[in-house]
Amino acid sequence: MGIILAIILFSAIIIFHELGHFALAKLNDIRVDEFSLGLGPTIIGKEFKGTKFSLKLLPLGGACMMGEDDADDMAEGSFNSKSVWARISVIAAGPVFNFILALIMAAVMIGIVGYSKPVIQEVESGYDAIEQGIQPGDVITEINGKNIHLMEEVSLYNLGHSQDDSVELTYERDGKEYTVNLEKRQLQGDQIKRMGFTFAGERVKPGIIGSIQYGAYTVKYWVNYTIESLKMLVTGQIGMNQMSGPVGIVEVVGQTYDAAAPSGIGAVVLSMMNLGIFISANLGVMNLLPIPALDGGRLVFLLIEAVRRKRVPPEKEGMVHFAGFAALMILMIFVMYNDIMRLF
Repeated sequence: MGIILAIILFSAIIIFHELGHFALAKLNDIRVDEFSLGLGPTIIGKEFKGTKFSLKLLPLGGACMMGEDDADDMAEGSFNSKSVWARISVIAAGPVFNFILALIMAAVMIGIVGYSKPVIQEVESGYDAIEQGIQPGDVITEINGKNIHLMEEVSLYNLGHSQDDSVELTYERDGKEYTVNLEKRQLQGDQIKRMGFTFAGERVKPGIIGSIQYGAYTVKYWVNYTIESLKMLVTGQIGMNQMSGPVGIVEVVGQTYDAAAPSGIGAVVLSMMNLGIFISANLGVMNLLPIPALDGGRLVFLLIEAVRRKRVPPEKEGMVHFAGFAALMILMIFVMYNDIMRLF
């Protein structure tokens, strides 16, 4: 069941990503040769208004083929015949649509189940929090000057700043705000330095407008989570063997389904939606990275062209994208190998 749900989830997210490219291409009168879901041989294909819509054999990825790699095609309606800013909008639209999809799902989910308010449940002895007068029921509003809206944002801060010695904490009590400087301590049994309190996990339903607002906070959280994870990967705080790809995500989808299924179809849908928010936001961030062959890599060349007012020689750009694609394939094989080994 996990494989089926993972395919459905990936397909929906990929279709929406490619729909972003497609929509902006049409708005800019750019010809789209093929819009496909999946890779490999075509199972079903039908042409409509000059575009072939296809379902491919392998349920991995998708494509919106606009002839962007054909530098010699300068005919009317071709991708390369348009202004640099039109081309930038088309390439950027895919990741932007991922963020939009994540926002839609987050707003719907919060409208149904609410968001986790950062309300302190227990203040533990031996830590500076209790000595500074923090009490159960206090609501965390800022950490080191950064606004906090969700309980998960505090956990994310702890993930990226586990070795900090102190933290400036702002909290609200009875409508008034207080700010304290907490010394973080690592007592016996602690794996990292802690502030010394736990959360109640209180959920709040904020209404329609509030659901959109806190949906945006949720997407921002997952974007920051992805960026923080990349920082930890680059700095060596986590290893390459901890990365997961499609196989690992299928396993997570399966485990999530097994946990939610006893509570009914509603719980399964909400659980899949929560995963979808993370995957869509993650895909948006990853595609904007300045890596050749990804949308971010293409945007780098387009921005260089916008500044220079002269296109980078297509053959040189093509070589860079080819090298980037080869490197990504090697990385995918490595990650897939790690995922498979973790299954046994």
